[in-house]
Amino acid sequence: MKNMKNKSQKTRSPKKKQGGRTHRQIVSFLDELKSEIATFFEINTERPFELHELHNHFDAEDSKLRLIFNGLLDELVEEGKVIRTKEGLYATNENANVFIGKVEHVNKNYAFIVLDTQKSSEQPKLENTDIWVDSDDLRGAIDGDTVRVKLFSDYRSGRRREGRVEEILERGRVELVGEVELWPKYGIVVLDNRRIYDDVYIPEPKLKNAQDGDKVLLKITQYPTRSRRMEGEVLEVLGKAGTHETEMHAILAEFGLPYKFPEDVEAESNAISEVIEKDEIKRRRDMREVTTFTIDPADAKDFDDALSVQLLENGHFEIGVHIADVSHYVRPNTALEREAYARATSVYLVDRTVPMLPEKLSNNLCSLRPNEDKLTFSVVFELNENAKIVNEWFGRTVIHSDKRFTYEEAQEVLEATARGEEEAGPFAKELTLLNQLAYKLRDERFAKGAVNFETTEVKFRLDENGKPLGLYTKIRKDAHKLIEEFMLLANKRVPEYIYRKSKNKEQPNTMVYRIHEEPDMEKLRMFAAFAGRLGYKMKLDDEKVVAKSLNQLMSDLEGKPEQNALEQLAIRTMAKARYSTEDVGHFGLAFRRYSHFTSPIRRYPDMMAHRLLQHYLDGKPSPDRAEYEPACKHSSSREQLAANAERASIKYKQVEFMASMDPERVWDGIITGVTEFGLFVEITETASEGLVRMNDLNDDFYELDKENYRLVGKRTQRFYTFGDTVKVKVKDTNISRRSMDLTLAETTSNVVSALPARGRGGRSTAKEKRPRTKGKRSK
Repeated sequence: MKNMKNKSQKTRSPKKKQGGRTHRQIVSFLDELKSEIATFFEINTERPFELHELHNHFDAEDSKLRLIFNGLLDELVEEGKVIRTKEGLYATNENANVFIGKVEHVNKNYAFIVLDTQKSSEQPKLENTDIWVDSDDLRGAIDGDTVRVKLFSDYRSGRRREGRVEEILERGRVELVGEVELWPKYGIVVLDNRRIYDDVYIPEPKLKNAQDGDKVLLKITQYPTRSRRMEGEVLEVLGKAGTHETEMHAILAEFGLPYKFPEDVEAESNAISEVIEKDEIKRRRDMREVTTFTIDPADAKDFDDALSVQLLENGHFEIGVHIADVSHYVRPNTALEREAYARATSVYLVDRTVPMLPEKLSNNLCSLRPNEDKLTFSVVFELNENAKIVNEWFGRTVIHSDKRFTYEEAQEVLEATARGEEEAGPFAKELTLLNQLAYKLRDERFAKGAVNFETTEVKFRLDENGKPLGLYTKIRKDAHKLIEEFMLLANKRVPEYIYRKSKNKEQPNTMVYRIHEEPDMEKLRMFAAFAGRLGYKMKLDDEKVVAKSLNQLMSDLEGKPEQNALEQLAIRTMAKARYSTEDVGHFGLAFRRYSHFTSPIRRYPDMMAHRLLQHYLDGKPSPDRAEYEPACKHSSSREQLAANAERASIKYKQVEFMASMDPERVWDGIITGVTEFGLFVEITETASEGLVRMNDLNDDFYELDKENYRLVGKRTQRFYTFGDTVKVKVKDTNISRRSMDLTLAETTSNVVSALPARGRGGRSTAKEKRPRTKGKRSK
């Protein structure tokens, strides 16, 4: 017993209490005791224990306490946290409270393990899918690694869930990007990834002649442990840090994105004939004589969708949504197919596109360029004057686009028509009709519960060397929304058609869906409480009006300084849209079924949708879902990777642009995050975010009031909280790391106004930006 008690000294025996207890006190006592029993078994894993040993350890001397103790022990056995052997002994269940998740190392002192709830059906379920882990308990795991984590049993209701990493299952990052600091016999690489807080040691023979200040791609050869630092070897010298081409290549390398196609893929692409055979046209519906045009961004080179319009004799309108027939050219079991699957999506950086398909396909054969015959996969709708579908047709077609509109050109025609100009521009009647129908489709969507998120999109004006001359936010007008509505309609009707073709509605035909689950109501209530502190009200009493309440919030936010920050927070509260063979619908669009069908030049799931649609049009039976689900998960993962790369390129250009500004200029900003190391502020004019570090708040000593999302001065009681407007100056920029330090120039009156304390909130999503290592280096 002595040895057992020494090993279990972290547990506490319950103290006897005098007098009566409230119900709340009793529940608290039972929870405390149960948690301590569970912790005892976590610590003492070397052998099973007899019941009387446990009674002695916890001083359960009287019969009433033993009865309570035994009941709590039985509960732990039922929950699987403790096992009872055939001999009647009790032991720890090594699999209890063990979860699988991915490391998000948001701060150098701690990380969150985001649980993969789909990894294993046997994995226990937690309401909160994050587990807090001290950096010392990561056991060498770094950001992006998949780990097995043990959840401590001694957390209390309302506290964060804490644990430790038991095993690293899969390394998320093998290759990293950073800047070389050269020393006499070795190099140190300061990583661009701000979630990896250790520099990488590179022995001199593995530097590949990298010079001080070079940006390099490296491979990790030794991961960090408590006694050893991270080591690596240089794979490629990308160029001098801070230059445009180097930084763009660094972003591609950082996210593992290719910048050229393999030779066999290019060769296979170049071998495809540009001539459309007459026999192929005969197999298709010929729509070359119908008025058809495309509407795309001014800098677009791949046009994968077109609209056709014609008036029918019955007064209805025939609207064709024509999509590039990529699957005609990209066949299964080819190099093109394998490369398209591997990439899964095109990537759009600020100055370039990394396409999913080689240029001959993306910009030539498949692109619906004007005045050329093109092969397409189409959905043709017969609509009445109220935009209701009277009839619809699905199949392969051949079209001939009459005009290539930019969004700006199409918008000019619509606005000229609205002003009553007789010569409004080409295809004015057709564009006006489409716009009128699109308004009705959009009204119907919102009436059924679609959520209207209009996120801010930052665009740059670059010179020939890629230097940002200015930036602006993209404004979506009717021309953009017109195209969007008809693409949404096609993406909605294709899976509906496939579902209707199912012989067994209980096991419907396999389809690749774009799904968006309903939001977690608890997270939504936390967000609503947060928004309420800023003066915005949301009604969440009835889950059926969630979308309406969100739309009202978006409307109330329009034009306000906090608009972008709160919209981004709202989006993070929602589930992420993804690809799946599960038929669960799309909450954000209020569609029972939804797919991606309209962009096969740049998205692999659209190619899968095309193939499945043709499969069912040919009258073939439904394929096994298991054949498509891995491709769905892969496509979702690649989509997220592409989005992260795009954000990194935007952040880089924002910081580069701000670095060129007058350092004495004062900017209007809004606080978008508060942490123990400072304030995150978004500059309103440029939508760029920087950090006001805690040590630059030198008028007082500030502490983090985490539950109320604010920093509070101990002496003055002045506080800074999320949503407050401030004025800032740029103190320092680090272009390579895409980070910016700010200082407060002055504050507006609402910063020191009294606000009521908020209830418990979630953790901050702000990320710490680590300063670069300083020191003497050899040149």
